[in-house]
Amino acid sequence: MSGAKVQDADLDLMRRVGENEPEAVAQLYDRFASLVYRLAFQAMPTRADAEDAVQEIFVRLWRTADRYDPKRAALVTWVMLISRRHLVDRLRRTKARVKAVSLDDKQPHLGGEEADAHSGAAMEQSERFGELMRRVNKLPDLQRTVVTRAYLGGQTLRQIGEELNTPIGTIKSALSRALVRLRERGPNEELAS
Repeated sequence: MSGAKVQDADLDLMRRVGENEPEAVAQLYDRFASLVYRLAFQAMPTRADAEDAVQEIFVRLWRTADRYDPKRAALVTWVMLISRRHLVDRLRRTKARVKAVSLDDKQPHLGGEEADAHSGAAMEQSERFGELMRRVNKLPDLQRTVVTRAYLGGQTLRQIGEELNTPIGTIKSALSRALVRLRERGPNEELAS
């Protein structure tokens, strides 16, 4: 298919998604679910968080389908941009919640077992984030810089490349290598949670 035909097909697909056509939504999901899941799995601390993020991303794609413009970006680029923005927002919210919770915080509105469950979940989330940050801090300088600026700072890879005066290909490679290293598990660690 030529570029213009692909653009027209993508625009038609997103128009139909915006009109709530179940077949179009299913087609969008079939086409991009594995790509979005891979990105979410690399960014999120747990498999459950990644799965939740994927659902939220597809809801976001459905709600913003009318904003897709094939003249500005290919559909895959647009989907990945929406996905990345959502994941950055979610990581920022998680980071803010983790910072807000401490062992000395009192939860007066929660009682007994409910308070224990809430503190346990907050502590587990804090530990996971702490472990993720320890892993990030062990990365080589460029990889660490790219990950923190892209995922925690919300910068685009192009912005990072310009600020570091480094080619975009080098920045992309550093991010890719960093994400692979962050997903690796040590011999005493459980497999994906």
